Amino acid sequence: MHESSLARRILDLALERALAADATRLVRVTGWVAETESLSANSLALHFGLAARGTLAEGARLDIRTERVAARCSACGTSYEPEHHVLVCPCCAASGAELLGRTGFGVESIEVE
Repeated sequence: MHESSLARRILDLALERALAADATRLVRVTGWVAETESLSANSLALHFGLAARGTLAEGARLDIRTERVAARCSACGTSYEPEHHVLVCPCCAASGAELLGRTGFGVESIEVE
């Protein structure tokens, strides 16, 4: 499941930061996920909680913001926001496009004790 592996990667990034800060407990993780990742925020939070068991992140809150992704048509140059993750230009119907902005995911901040 996609959410499971992504939750584990977010947890690993957060734990790395928490350990670097000599934290004894990770309370909250704030981050972002690009819309192109096509995931369920609720499922991601559930998998994060499961992956955090037995770590200093057990019980930590995961706050994730979904970021919209824009695209630029490689045929006509039109910039647009893809609908339902389909990269088809609304102007010329070409299927080739360059994604603009951030893709993937990231951890913006952590709250520790």
